[in-house]
Amino acid sequence: MRVIDLPIDQIHRPLMRQNDPEKVQALMASIAEIGQQEPIDILKVEGIYYGFSGCHRFEACQRLGQPTIRCRVRRAPRSVLNMHLA
Repeated sequence: MRVIDLPIDQIHRPLMRQNDPEKVQALMASIAEIGQQEPIDILKVEGIYYGFSGCHRFEACQRLGQPTIRCRVRRAPRSVLNMHLA
């Protein structure tokens, strides 16, 4: 597993999650002040990046207009992706 900065627009988020607006605002303030401290977890399947966790951090970075987000990337076969989508 490696940690990299990925362009936000390259990350597919196939499952819609409901975020806590207060948590997103708090993360936005923290990220604006000290930067993103904890990477989000990403699956790389057949060259495509998928995100299933880190929803609040992802939205905070997106709303701040950041072009990239710090990610912990793990390569996985399609079978693992399918388990996340089930």
